[in-house]
Amino acid sequence: MNVLKAGILACTLAVGSYSCFAAVSADEAKALGTTLTPVGAIKAANADGTIPEWTGGLTTPPAGYTPKLAPGAYIDPFKGDKPVLRIDSKNMAQYADKLSAGTKELLKRNPDYYLDIYPTHRTAAYPEAVYAGTKRNATECKTLQGGVTLDPVCRGGVAFPIPKTGNEVMWNLLTAYTPPVRSHNARSYVVDTAGHPYVANELDSYTETTFYMAEGRSNPQKYYQLYIVTQNPARERGGMLGYSDYLDPVKQPRQAWQFDPGQRRVKLAPTFAYDTPSSQTGGTTFFDEAFLFSGAMDRFDFKLIGKKEMYIPYNNYKLAMQCVGENQALKAHTLDPACERWELHRVWVVEATLKPGMRHAYSKRVFYLDEDAPASGMEDTYDGGGNLYKALYTLEFQVYDAATPYAAIFSAFDFTKGNYSLQSILGPTGYYNFHIKVPGERELTPEALAGSGND
Repeated sequence: MNVLKAGILACTLAVGSYSCFAAVSADEAKALGTTLTPVGAIKAANADGTIPEWTGGLTTPPAGYTPKLAPGAYIDPFKGDKPVLRIDSKNMAQYADKLSAGTKELLKRNPDYYLDIYPTHRTAAYPEAVYAGTKRNATECKTLQGGVTLDPVCRGGVAFPIPKTGNEVMWNLLTAYTPPVRSHNARSYVVDTAGHPYVANELDSYTETTFYMAEGRSNPQKYYQLYIVTQNPARERGGMLGYSDYLDPVKQPRQAWQFDPGQRRVKLAPTFAYDTPSSQTGGTTFFDEAFLFSGAMDRFDFKLIGKKEMYIPYNNYKLAMQCVGENQALKAHTLDPACERWELHRVWVVEATLKPGMRHAYSKRVFYLDEDAPASGMEDTYDGGGNLYKALYTLEFQVYDAATPYAAIFSAFDFTKGNYSLQSILGPTGYYNFHIKVPGERELTPEALAGSGND
């Protein structure tokens, strides 16, 4: 039985009334690498050339780059670029169709805030193995149970390079490529309602994107796991938390745990999901909106609206590598616009509405996800009354020595409270490490980590 027939049979045998969405045809997949990029984006430039053709992305480090674990390690290859446009509260109406609701609200509330729009660089590039995995996924990968579950056959590439549903686009976000193992030391800042910044935490983290691990792990359902050790504030030093996410979150929900150094014991943390506020971000975000979305999709209906051109944060080398001094990137109610870089990109627009009978702080969420790098983009959220609640952004840059668009820096603006956070930004001694040895599974159990002395 060939893979396509097997996929059709799996859809036919899907349990209960849940639907199954099959992969695209072999003929449709032929567009990958021709009219489409190897990961499914439109290869050509837009009509007026403000979005250029994708020509392979950024794969060569700029002159002067020396690999090191230190702030500023990744040199900005576009340091000489000048803005082509500045958008502020006075002229934003001219560009309203290319701005998210949250971005317009930030401009409206803060007359001194602006967006410097720079020339668009389509820097996203991936390892050849990811392109090969994407091509395979195009004709084999499918969702089950109404899009909530991903078939384990999906591995090693963009899950749905030619997405047909909102859930497929969201799975591209959830399984977005990064080096399979990576670590960093970074800070999260919160700016309170009075405009005063403080360090919410400083963390050492270790992340595995097992979706891209050639050898995988013992559980083929696992696609992501995260481990965090708190370094600051001092009263929480040595505290740990972690969680694992699975391709079938209905059968195997997120497994989360935490370690209290005072009590010296590990305990399960089943509330580390959905709209539980995260203490790691000072309560400014929920667990299921980490990096725009995280966890199970079962509480919302995800509708694919289509693709459009929008201004999004992109190629943020300056923010990531230069604006790392104490509070340097922070203003009273917004990020320092001089640290940000915005570009025009094509994005997938997905609208998520709360399912009848489900509980969540949000009634609607709108995602804007870059066609070249699905973890890069923005999100607007709305409360139960339909009012704009938060605006969230990932602040991406291309890691040119590891062939990955990296979107771990994350900002969230709460319009109801008037506070905001900037997360996973390097502090004065922070670093990103994309070249580390894969530890054994026994080293990564909560008990082993808790007993390791938090090294």
